[in-house]
Amino acid sequence: MAEANIRPRRRLDPTVGKARTLVGGLLGLSTTGKHHPVDNPPLVLVGCSGGPDSLALAAVAAFFATRGEVRVGAVVVDHQMQPGSAGVAGRTAETLRGLGLDPVQVRTVDVEHDGGGPEAAARAARFTALDAAARELGAETVLLGHTLDDQAESVLLGLARGSGTRSLAGMRERRGLYARPFLKLRRDETLAICNALGLEPWHDPANSDPAYLRVRVRHTVLPFLAAELGPGVTESLARTAGILGHDADFLDALAGDEFARIAQLAPAGADWPEEVSLAEDALRELAPALRMRVLARAVVALGGYQPSQERLGAAEALLARRGSAGPVQMAGKVSAWRLSRSAAVPHEGHGYGKLVFRRSR
Repeated sequence: MAEANIRPRRRLDPTVGKARTLVGGLLGLSTTGKHHPVDNPPLVLVGCSGGPDSLALAAVAAFFATRGEVRVGAVVVDHQMQPGSAGVAGRTAETLRGLGLDPVQVRTVDVEHDGGGPEAAARAARFTALDAAARELGAETVLLGHTLDDQAESVLLGLARGSGTRSLAGMRERRGLYARPFLKLRRDETLAICNALGLEPWHDPANSDPAYLRVRVRHTVLPFLAAELGPGVTESLARTAGILGHDADFLDALAGDEFARIAQLAPAGADWPEEVSLAEDALRELAPALRMRVLARAVVALGGYQPSQERLGAAEALLARRGSAGPVQMAGKVSAWRLSRSAAVPHEGHGYGKLVFRRSR
């Protein structure tokens, strides 16, 4: 009997295998053994810029789409911050379709600089676009390609800004709609994945521009720390973020309960209220760690983004009723103020005995 002509299976690149394990673990899917296709698999989206990290993530996620347990699509956000950005976004979308991702959307955004810096403004615009895409397409999860190196950089940036526990906790592996399976993967490993799979990622020139603080941390500060403290400093910073993240999650949950108890949103029941009022007496009774988080929630509830510790401290100072009654400019066009106690303001009137937060439109 003639021996069958069997082609040997191509050996799986170990870094690709590691990445598949991370993605599968976060999505609750196995990379080996039997899989169970379903009639209406849930949709997972990948936020992809075309860079090595997110392109590697998209390619790894595409593997799971072939098994029939999930559908995998992608969203490419064009920030319009560089010449030719539309072309980069279009080519990235074609690459993703070639990997088998469907649907693939390109979303063009206008980045509004409102005092938080260009990086913060771009991030806010990006997440607004991702939120909208997930809502319209009915996605259960949006995967983001942040790596262990990104996490370490976030911790150092948080230290430099004095931003408190939440900032030092860095990025969470899973928070609401968003998941970051590559937080245990190094940046050079995502490049290795792209090389192993024959992908040509786009290298954003902004990632080499020393005008950005994160770039200086990446190319100057972290290499200096590694040289002086040892090569494991990046992993240690990321591990610190994980430890602090559990503490921050616990405090955030308590602050969420307090915000729900004392906050008044106007108009009530609106997805994006025009105003948030917090009773001064109730705020004063809170422990400082909770009070600052409640103030931050008021900003985020209005569509702003996480304010710095300095801005939160300025808002908290309004409770002392010494000096200015505001407004204090927060993050994302949100202002905070208190109304002066005077005969012209009825004791039961709007804003009396409260800190008031409003976002300009």
